[in-house]
Amino acid sequence: MRNNLAYDAGWSLLSRIGNTPLLALRKMTSDMPGTRIYAKAECFNPGGSVKDRAASKIIEDAEKQGLLGNGRILLDASSGNTAIAYAMICAVKGYRCRLVIPRNVAREKIEMLTAYGADLVLSDPLEGTDGAQRLARKMSEEEPELYFYADQYNNDSNWRAHYEGTAVEIVSQTRGHFDYFVAGVGTGGTFTGVSRYLREVFPEIKRVSVEPDGPFHGLEGLKRMDASIRPGIYDDTLADMHVDVTTEEAQGAVRRLARQEGLLVGPSSGAAVVACLKIAREHGGGSFVTVFPDGGQKYLGEKFWEVKE
Repeated sequence: MRNNLAYDAGWSLLSRIGNTPLLALRKMTSDMPGTRIYAKAECFNPGGSVKDRAASKIIEDAEKQGLLGNGRILLDASSGNTAIAYAMICAVKGYRCRLVIPRNVAREKIEMLTAYGADLVLSDPLEGTDGAQRLARKMSEEEPELYFYADQYNNDSNWRAHYEGTAVEIVSQTRGHFDYFVAGVGTGGTFTGVSRYLREVFPEIKRVSVEPDGPFHGLEGLKRMDASIRPGIYDDTLADMHVDVTTEEAQGAVRRLARQEGLLVGPSSGAAVVACLKIAREHGGGSFVTVFPDGGQKYLGEKFWEVKE
C-alpha cells in the first residue's frame, strides 16, 4: 500500500498559521520619495486573520495546563476574527466553543462562525466588545466547571504569540532594516508582543500604536482605549508614538489598497496604512513595517466600497 502523504503532520491545516508574507506597498507611496511601507499580510493565515496566531497559542497553552478537554467548552468574547480563529481550531481539535460577539458584527463573520459549527451568543450591539466581555465573564463565573474562559484581552498567551512568532518573522524578513513598527490596538496583543521583541533586539526602531479617533467608530477590531475596558495585556509604555485615525480615512485607504495595490483588506488594515502615511508626511519619509490584520472579504457588505475614486 502506498503512503498517503495527506496524513503527514507537516501538511496539517494548523501548521499553516504564521509565516505570512511581507508585502511592499509601492503605489501608495509613489508620490512620497524616501517612504517605504511593508505590510505583514495576515489574511494568508488559514482562518483569514492575525487572530489565528493568538487563538492557536491560547489553546495550545490551555491544553498544556489541562484546562481543555473532558467536555469543557472554550468560551470567549470577540469582535469576530478571534472567534473565527477559535471556531476553526476547535473544529480541527474536536472541542466545543461558545463565542460571545456583538449582534452588529459583519454578517459574513456570523456566517463563517455558523459554518464552523460554533455556538454563538449575540450581545448588545450598543455595548460593543466591552458588553461581549462582560457577558462572557458572567457566563464563566456562573458555570466555571463548564467553561475554559480563554479571555483573550487578559491572557498573556495572546501577546506571547506575537513575541515568539510575528516579531521573529518580521526581523527575519527585514533584518531589522526599518524605522517604524506600526500596529492597530484591539486586544493589544500584536502591538505589545512585537514591540517587546523589537525593544530588546532593535531598540532604535520607533514603535507606533494606532487607535480610532473616538469611541464611536466603524473600525471593527480596534479600540479607543480611553473609552473602553482596557485589556490587561496592553502595554502602552512600549509606544514611542501614537496616531489617531478616523473611520473615513481608514475606509478610503482600504479602497485605495484594493484599487491600486490589488490588496483586499479590512478597515483596521486601512487604519494602519493611514498612520504610516501620516508619520511619513510629518517626518519626511521613512521605512515602515505594519500589520494588515485581515482580508476584506468579510466586509464586502459595507457601504464604503460603493464610493468612486
